[in-house]
Amino acid sequence: MLLDQCRRIWVVGASSGIGEALVKALGHPDRTLIISARNEEALNSLAASSAGPCIALPMDINKEEEVDNACRSLAEQPPIDMIILNAGTCEYMDSNRLDLALLERVMQTNFFSIVRLMDEALPMMRRALSQGISRPKLVVMSSSVTYQALPRAHAYGASKSALRYFTECLKADIQKEGIDVRLVSPGFVKTPLTDQNDFEMPFRVSAEDAALEIIKGLEGERFDISFPKKFTTYLKTLARLPDAWRFKILGKMSRHEQVDAPSQTHNNSGS
Repeated sequence: MLLDQCRRIWVVGASSGIGEALVKALGHPDRTLIISARNEEALNSLAASSAGPCIALPMDINKEEEVDNACRSLAEQPPIDMIILNAGTCEYMDSNRLDLALLERVMQTNFFSIVRLMDEALPMMRRALSQGISRPKLVVMSSSVTYQALPRAHAYGASKSALRYFTECLKADIQKEGIDVRLVSPGFVKTPLTDQNDFEMPFRVSAEDAALEIIKGLEGERFDISFPKKFTTYLKTLARLPDAWRFKILGKMSRHEQVDAPSQTHNNSGS
C-alpha cells in the first residue's frame, strides 16, 4: 500500500519529537489521523493545526485501562490503514550500580507496553483486511542502538533489542496474512528526550528530517528503515569487528572509571 492510499492512520506517541513531525508530514485533507499520547493539551493543539482531519485520542500506554478505552473507541470507527507505534522513553545507566528500577521502567514502556499495543493492533489490521484494505501497515519504532551495544545504554538498548527481535518474529508469522510489518531504527534525532543528553550525538538529525526518512522508507519495501546512513553504517561496521578491537573502541567511549585490582596481602602466620 502506498501512503497516498492510506485514509486512516493511528500515530501513538504523537505529542512531540518524531511522532509530532510524522503527524505534520502525514496531514492531508483526504486522510484522517488519530493521534495518541499522554499530553492531551499538546495533542489538541497538534490536531487543530493539522492539514487534514485529526482526532486527538489521549492515552498513556502504561495504563491498561486507558489503552483498552482507546482501542474500544477505534473499534467503533472505520478501519485503520496504518498504525505507528512510536511511543517510548530513554534513561541511561552507569555500571558502578545497576539500577534495576530504571531497567524495569524502560522495559515496561519500550517493550511490554508496545507489545500489548501490538496485541490490540492485530485485530485492527485483520479488520482492515476483511474490509478490502490491501497490506495494512504496522510500524514499530526501534533504534539503531540495536546494531551495537553502547556504553550506558543498558536499559534503552535492551528494551529496543527485545522489541526488534519480537517484531521480526511477528513479521515472519503474520506476513502470510497480508499485514505489512515494518521496523524503524533511527540514530540520534533532535527531540525533547535527546535534548537532555549530556554527550556528543554524532550525525543527529532533526525530527522533521527523521519523519521524511520514515515516510520515504514506508513508500518502499525495506523492513528495517534505518537512518542516518553514516551513523548506522558505523555501528554495523563496529559490530563486525573482532571482539578485542570492538571492545577497545567501546572502552574509549565509556565513562566508567578504571578500578585498580586490590593489592594482594600475604598471611605469614602459617597454618
